[in-house]
Amino acid sequence: MKTTLSMLFLWVFSFSFSQVNWMTMEQALTAQKTNPKKILIDFYADWCGPCKLMDKQTYSHPIISKYINENFYAVKFNAEGNQTVNFYDRVFTNPDFATKAKSKNAMHQFAKFMNVNGYPALVFLDENAQPITNLMGFFSAKELEPYITLFSKGEYKNIKTREQWENYQKKFKSKIKD
Repeated sequence: MKTTLSMLFLWVFSFSFSQVNWMTMEQALTAQKTNPKKILIDFYADWCGPCKLMDKQTYSHPIISKYINENFYAVKFNAEGNQTVNFYDRVFTNPDFATKAKSKNAMHQFAKFMNVNGYPALVFLDENAQPITNLMGFFSAKELEPYITLFSKGEYKNIKTREQWENYQKKFKSKIKD
């Protein structure tokens, strides 16, 4: 009985503390120089409800957080924030940022450059920081899993048609149980 309770406690404890190791864009680009990995950028806004749900439900899922941490440099980027980003020899800021804004703020230049037009948004970059694609909207852990697998393994290069994508989805074996 004690063993069962201990195992249950450890499982709940590990599940509740699973998290993605977020970094800044600069940290990801620096890390990529010594150990090339793809970059996953999560564009969010402080007021965005679906963004908070992704943090709570998707990124905290142990399978998702572990997979992202092992295969990507994960960047958490406030798309309406006031940070400065140096990328592709350009400097991106948010010149219309209002420090006293109570809800929505102006969209950051970097978010616009990465073709983000709503939140949450995920942008995937390859090992050379070249864009692969972006995904818009909320994704549950089970919905996100085939995408992160597809991009991390480079299988996206083999998918050119909707039919190929549908075949990939049919063959994909999820590690997440309902």
